[in-house]
Formats: sequence, C-alpha cells, structure tokens
Amino acid sequence: MMYHLLMNVALVSVANLGMDVDAWRSVNDGVMGGLSAGGMVQSDEGLSFKGTLSLENNGGFSSVRRLVSQDLSSATAVRIEVRGDGREYQFRIRQDSGFDGVAWRAVFPSSDEWQQIDIAFDEFVPVFRGRMVPQAGPVVPSGIQQIGFLLADKEAGRFELEIRRIEFIGAEDTPNSD
Repeated sequence: MMYHLLMNVALVSVANLGMDVDAWRSVNDGVMGGLSAGGMVQSDEGLSFKGTLSLENNGGFSSVRRLVSQDLSSATAVRIEVRGDGREYQFRIRQDSGFDGVAWRAVFPSSDEWQQIDIAFDEFVPVFRGRMVPQAGPVVPSGIQQIGFLLADKEAGRFELEIRRIEFIGAEDTPNSD
C-alpha cells in the first residue's frame, strides 16, 4: 500500500473542501477512445464517484477533479473519509489548472466501511499518463491547484467510492497552552 497514517503528530485543519458536486468535472478514457463512464454525484453522505470502467478500445480509467482555491501552503497531508467497493483508487494532486500534465498520485484501498485516510504529501508520486516523472519533484503545497480521484485498476465493471470529507491538514505549529 502506498499510504500511511500520520501518527504521533498533532494535526490541525488547513482547509476543508466542501461537498459541492458542481465543483467537480469528469475526465474518462473517452479522451483516448475508451468507453468508461464515471462522474461525481451528490449522495446522502456527501459525494459519490461512480460509474463503469471499460477496458474496450484501450480504455481503462475514470476520473474526477476539481479546482482548489484555498491557500494550502501550511498543509503537509490530505485527509479523506471514504467508503468504497474494495477497489484501489488514486487521490491525485495537480500543481496547475490545465487539462493535461503531471499529476501526483497516492493509491489507497477502499472498503465497505467508512475509513479515514491521511496521506502525507511525501507519499505522492509524480506521474504523467501513468508513467513516473521523478524530475517533477515533490508536491509543493502552495502550488496545489487541482485535486481528484482516479480509478485505473484494470478491472472492468461498476465502481463506487463515497466521499464524506476532503481536508488538508498540517502539523500544529504551537503547543496548546490551556
């Protein structure tokens, strides 16, 4: 697994992204001739990234993404609260607002139980169209402009990942002086 929980560190919320479905847009493998269909919809718990993954016509991925306007310069990780179908998903970060280009990905497993997953920025790997791009360097928190989810596990069929929270977190700078 490519994620770990941040332990023994006091964390504070830097930015909590709302659950507005209108902020999300779909990018599926149809951009290269594939037949997968997926998108973000509103759910009782927040949001749901759902659809059908197809491997036909050299397809095999479905994704959603949204712009981020908050100042994330003090963030060190992202916290997501998700419930899924047992498949492995990617949380993705982009440091530009363009359609194509380098994305930083972290793979996480889903389960049918709600789980809170903290993914440190140093766990993200820069990729372009599935290939590693080490020269892109690490995630720069102040440069984050887009986030998203992607499924590309080479398993055709229906999928669903429910999302209850997306929050950027950072280490607490000062001790609590109660």
